[in-house]
Amino acid sequence: MQFNDDPKGFLRFLFDTAVAAADPMKQVSRYLPEPPKGRTVVVGAGKGSARMAEALEACWDGPLEGVVVTRYGHEAPCEKIEILSASHPVPDAAGERAAKRILETVSGLTEDDLVIVLISGGGSALLSLPPDGLTLEDKISVNRALLRCGASIDEVNCVRKHLSAIKGGRLAAAIHPARCHTLMISDVPGDDPAIIASGPTVGESTTAEDAKAIIRRYRIDLPDHVAQHLDSPLAACVKPDDPRLARTGNHIIATPLMSLEAAAEKARSAGLNVLVLGDTIEGEASEVGIVHAGIAEAIHHHDIPIAKPALVLSGGETSVTVKGDGRGGRNVEFLLSLAVHLNGLAGVHALSGDTDGVDGREEVAGAVIDPDTLKRAREAGIDARASLENNDGHGFFEALGDQVITGPTLTNVNDFRAILVL
Repeated sequence: MQFNDDPKGFLRFLFDTAVAAADPMKQVSRYLPEPPKGRTVVVGAGKGSARMAEALEACWDGPLEGVVVTRYGHEAPCEKIEILSASHPVPDAAGERAAKRILETVSGLTEDDLVIVLISGGGSALLSLPPDGLTLEDKISVNRALLRCGASIDEVNCVRKHLSAIKGGRLAAAIHPARCHTLMISDVPGDDPAIIASGPTVGESTTAEDAKAIIRRYRIDLPDHVAQHLDSPLAACVKPDDPRLARTGNHIIATPLMSLEAAAEKARSAGLNVLVLGDTIEGEASEVGIVHAGIAEAIHHHDIPIAKPALVLSGGETSVTVKGDGRGGRNVEFLLSLAVHLNGLAGVHALSGDTDGVDGREEVAGAVIDPDTLKRAREAGIDARASLENNDGHGFFEALGDQVITGPTLTNVNDFRAILVL
């Protein structure tokens, strides 16, 4: 596909390339553990966990049993591993039941047994098991407040871990004395295993005091009994040097950078100069849009830092401080800000989408913009700046017919941003 003939189609081709590079079916077989003397049990959680389970069944030579939980609509066909579904990003009772089932599944194992844990982004919300004294409603309330206040993913997960009975290394501790072999698809900046799905099989170095500092930073009001929990021993996570983690191994099988590099390779083959800004971009989505607009303008006007025709790629996980009542998501928020600040700059096209196919709470991966985006919006009677202020990116791009809709991709390596400067 040539980028000059169909810029939007070319950007969608690159997005699909990035998603395909993170397909568990291509990656799981490369990270298989040695079979055990005893049982092989599989548990897991995340938006890609069902596909990971399907891939494991396809390549594992021997008996398998177990259960994983994924987001509603992200199921995959499995014969030996049971697939459960629950809500994301806001937890529900099905996620609580699934977490209990997973702990029950790994209880009573021996040193001869092996547990393969399949973890991908979204696992934190899907594994919602409150500790004694807290309820699911408590966790939902805190989780919703964290998602709306603009907290980063590592801040959100820090709090989640200290309000959980399964995250922050607790699942690995429950698996002991069996061997624990975790396969992870990273959706977090920096690929820190302790942050992916709140690290259910990874020792945690943060403390309840760190979680309380985050709560204070974003001025989140906690019910008294939740605050008291953070002051109790139950809030403590499993530390990295805990002996129950001695037989635990964590292996990242797909990352955001791998997907960016796959797209970059296709772009270079098509004759584009490529600038990869990295896979760790964080911050307010609208502000990241402003910065990316400045880079695109520098390329357009001055051929710096690379010459036209050029492609700028970036990944990571931005955040949105919700101030309006529109239908938003961080990818469409980024794109709307980018379009506003490019102000119809000729020759600049862009796509931003979440590789799991879901941006915010919409079943939409993201959207595309072109030099005519603002003009078409005005003709339709839509004020782009007002839409941005109302956090209504999905409403804006739906009206223009510029949404990127993939359906569930069954993987998740976070956001993919591509700007084409011709």
